[in-house]
Amino acid sequence: MAPSGHSDGPVSDETPFSPSPPSPDNCDLHFKVARDRYSGYPLTIEGFAYLWSGARATYGARQGRVCYEMKVTREISVKHLPSTEPDPHVVRVGWSLDSSQLLSLHAGEEPFSYGYGGTGKKSTNCKFENYGETFAENDVIACLVDFECGEEVEMSFMKNGKWLGVAYRVRKELLGGRALFPHVLVKNCAIEFNFGQREDTYFSVPPGFTFIQHLPVAERVRGTLGPKSKAECEILMMVGLPAAGKTTWAVKHAAANPSKKYNILGTNAIMDKMRVMGLRRQRNYAGRWDVLIQQATQCLNRLIQIAARKKRNYILDQVRGGEGQGCPLASPSPGGVSRSESDPQVSTPESVTTVSCCAPKMLKIEDFLPGTVLDEGIV
Repeated sequence: MAPSGHSDGPVSDETPFSPSPPSPDNCDLHFKVARDRYSGYPLTIEGFAYLWSGARATYGARQGRVCYEMKVTREISVKHLPSTEPDPHVVRVGWSLDSSQLLSLHAGEEPFSYGYGGTGKKSTNCKFENYGETFAENDVIACLVDFECGEEVEMSFMKNGKWLGVAYRVRKELLGGRALFPHVLVKNCAIEFNFGQREDTYFSVPPGFTFIQHLPVAERVRGTLGPKSKAECEILMMVGLPAAGKTTWAVKHAAANPSKKYNILGTNAIMDKMRVMGLRRQRNYAGRWDVLIQQATQCLNRLIQIAARKKRNYILDQVRGGEGQGCPLASPSPGGVSRSESDPQVSTPESVTTVSCCAPKMLKIEDFLPGTVLDEGIV
């Protein structure tokens, strides 16, 4: 990784994997992995500034004493946010299982996901407690995991070389031999990692700890890979009446098929990424709710454009409602063909619009998005 900061260039799906960088298969669509593969930043235009954006590394560990460093390189300007927005710039970093669902890359808000945030809180499974110190732009956080503590696994953190104490102790039997992966969650901040690729560390780490990139290949665990080609990608589209259970089915289906790493596209999923201290935005918003919903819809339209250039599996959880609430993915057009409102040149098979939420139609991505160019960058 170049010490000078992140590159603005996109990363192609065909870019060879480096030993441990953020995975292009395992990050939010609005998180941009830079060319160096060791740094990244979220999309922050318009309503995206309300959203958290997460990424997990390509490799994890399940033995030894392992560490990595994360630096907050920049707090991105978001002057378009209201002054009442809580914590407009914050980062949470730590470890999680690869099996945590991509529909929620919120570090520290799921079981077996362990985070330390810039607000001076640690969290796991949405339980927040005071820990360490606050951190912000230019601070460096070292994340350490020790698998050699008898029957427990210990996780601790350092800020700018200062050890903050043990944050988590987890019984090995609960992890069941599964690997822990570096994980970051950002809100309007650019970050970069040191997995061991730098000649010099930002700060010294305790003796006996090894940067994850220095582990022998046999001791590293590769995260689940996404589809290798466009032809392998799947799209499930939910169609049904409001409150029919579409979102519930989509979430359960994604959870039951973790190897697919489904990305759920819909305003509900976007609103879920607007959480405040683990709570949904509905409980923490004093502004006009209709304006926020409109911004979420704009974000969805943008994510669909990004999704067209990624080799991933998707569940489209959005249907046409009343005026102004139409699905940006598919709207009926003369001749029985559905067209994307965000791109009138993109068409979908007629069967997409007739699928019930209980029996979703499986499509190949080339059928839904013919002729698209796949690119890891946000365009």
